[in-house]
Amino acid sequence: AYMYPDRDAYDVWLDQYERGMDAASYDAFFDQVRKTVVPLVHEITQRPQPEASFLSAHVPEATQLAIARDLMGIVGLDPEATVLSCVEHPFTNGMAAGDVRITTHIYEDNLISNVYSVIHEAGHAIYEQNVDPSYAYTCLGTGSTMGIHESQSRFFENIIGRSRAFMTPLLEVLRHHAPEVYGSVTEDELYRAVNIATPSLIRTEADELTYPLHIMVRYDIERQLFAGEATARDIPALWQKYMHEYLGIDVPNDTLGCLQDTHWSGGSFGYFPSYALGSAYGAQMVPSMEAAGVDLAGACAAGNLTPVCDWLREKIWRWGAGKDGVELLQEACGAPFDATFYCTYLQNKFSDLYNVK
Repeated sequence: AYMYPDRDAYDVWLDQYERGMDAASYDAFFDQVRKTVVPLVHEITQRPQPEASFLSAHVPEATQLAIARDLMGIVGLDPEATVLSCVEHPFTNGMAAGDVRITTHIYEDNLISNVYSVIHEAGHAIYEQNVDPSYAYTCLGTGSTMGIHESQSRFFENIIGRSRAFMTPLLEVLRHHAPEVYGSVTEDELYRAVNIATPSLIRTEADELTYPLHIMVRYDIERQLFAGEATARDIPALWQKYMHEYLGIDVPNDTLGCLQDTHWSGGSFGYFPSYALGSAYGAQMVPSMEAAGVDLAGACAAGNLTPVCDWLREKIWRWGAGKDGVELLQEACGAPFDATFYCTYLQNKFSDLYNVK
């Protein structure tokens, strides 16, 4: 009411995290995701999952940290400007020009969690490292909107890190450091294992396919809260309703349900949608990148992401906070945001993985 008394309250909050997007834009986005992903998830839950016992094999912390540093190098982080530490929940902090801190969490019986935490956070970090140096120590010297920042982390984590082509350099790193676990694992086996899609309760542990449905649960509830159609007292029941409708699972308690995130208790309403938007932004960048001559699959297979990083530096990174997400995407892709790219990417990838016709 103090900032924009004539605007819809939820639009004001959404604008804090992704300038240029409003509830109408997100409604259209999530409607496409709902029509594509929900039936695909329900179909996949009826299919057998690949056998991947190596995912839970014991890998010591020291070995996992060595793997993490190799992966940071493949992404292209400047080792002189990056610090890696361990925390409870991974995050990235761009402290200042030439100083970016990334973190991971080590589970000794879940190496792959660390692998993709590091690749995800490295995506955030390399963005911060490549903002135009002339913006240093100004309000422009950091990443743009939450959606754009998340597009970089999830681009590296999923579109690159979980691609079939990237299994070549990834398996080479894993075999080098943990040959007793990964020495006999094939690239195809690893590809299917790191892309297992199955409904789960916790957003931060969700796979690439089901992740946007976790965001939809939160978005739908926020819409009702701001419309005056629900109060805090209604949230547990709404959470149960949407988790069952979208993911086909029941929520046993609020700890594993509506209390799992800190966003609402911290007042960050309007934040959640930018997580899913980031994935969709990244998917839309791929055809434009390839049209510019970047061999994405070839770069992934070679473990040399220089051509990819060069394109991202020119189109996204160097602008820092000088351009908003909607503007950056329009200029990089030559067209406004279109969720079709994201939905098609998910449909094609997971239909192929699970042999869904």
